[in-house]
Amino acid sequence: MGEKGIRKEDILDAGLELFVPHPGIEDKKKAREILEKEINIALSDPNINSLILAGLYLEDEGLKGKIPGISKEEFEKDLAFLVADEILGMAIAEYIGGIRARFEYVRYDTKKPGILKKLGPMVDDVICGLIAGATSKMYSENVI
Repeated sequence: MGEKGIRKEDILDAGLELFVPHPGIEDKKKAREILEKEINIALSDPNINSLILAGLYLEDEGLKGKIPGISKEEFEKDLAFLVADEILGMAIAEYIGGIRARFEYVRYDTKKPGILKKLGPMVDDVICGLIAGATSKMYSENVI
């Protein structure tokens, strides 16, 4: 991800833009610590890394016009018929945080906070899935 200009700090910042205080996690400082821990755990999993790499690869191929059935121009517009990006993102979110992470995924995918609004059609969704899974765990596992 670093090669693509995606820094962990940017991921954390995006994750905290939609932070909602919760019992046990009342402030952003504590939330940042917990979120960073959850993201580090997720990024230590080869399955998560494989799904993220798939998204990065598909982004590169889409920008070259090499995904069969979709032109480079269509890919760049992130047209509604392309759903593989959403499926990858949701798979990452749910793998990390379970079914509850789907709500977080939709919340982050709709608002596109921080770095998410700057990323391409595949990569924004895989990073969104990482954030959604980690924030879902943060909220569900760290309550009083």
